[in-house]
Amino acid sequence: MEAQKILDKDNPVPLMIQLKNAIEKQIIEGVFEDQLPSERELMRRYDVSRSTVREAINALVREGVLVKKHGKGTYVSIKSIDSWLGQLSSTTEVIRGLGMKPGAQLIEFKRVTPPERVQEYTGFKEAYFLKRLRLADGKPIGLEQQYYPLFIGEQLQEYKLDDVTLYDVIQQELGIPFLEANQKITIGSISEQDMEYLKVDVGIQTLKAERIIKGQNETIIEYEEAFYRGDMYAFELNLSRKFG
Repeated sequence: MEAQKILDKDNPVPLMIQLKNAIEKQIIEGVFEDQLPSERELMRRYDVSRSTVREAINALVREGVLVKKHGKGTYVSIKSIDSWLGQLSSTTEVIRGLGMKPGAQLIEFKRVTPPERVQEYTGFKEAYFLKRLRLADGKPIGLEQQYYPLFIGEQLQEYKLDDVTLYDVIQQELGIPFLEANQKITIGSISEQDMEYLKVDVGIQTLKAERIIKGQNETIIEYEEAFYRGDMYAFELNLSRKFG
């Protein structure tokens, strides 16, 4: 892989940021799964100085993507999260299944008039809007934004929403079963404020997940629009073909 195809020295974006993004991309694609190449190898591969390599690595260490092990080298510290496809699981369940500690930080919960696109999807003229930062082992992994019909949102006001698993509350405590869900996963951009929440650099693309959950009689229970750090999520499908 030629260095000039990865880093553009005429680009106003600093080389350190370009290198950091390139390393993250290699992690997402599974090229770097365990130990990172040596500083010398990264210098050669990307045609940059040692100081640029060290600045990029130190930035990724601060974000929790990499970890330095004294006398051994630099390692990928984020576990890839294979999830969502083929089953309806909460973020909390996914994180626990990987042996990591789930967490959430409430950012906003209020009654709103949803954006037109949400109204088109859901039919909600008014709804309760919930926004939370999701954490795995204390590290930010995603921003989840949900719209709930009024009858659910009014009941959720009784709960401390940065402590609960919403799926458990809605199904087990409110007695509202989930019967089906439709989810679309794409690449999306987020605001500078949301980048600060996720601790990612300006210009980084995130994985965007849109999900609609329905209950009895096709009633929409939840519309979610969530953004996840691409260096922390991977998706795996097992496919088969029937011959005949």
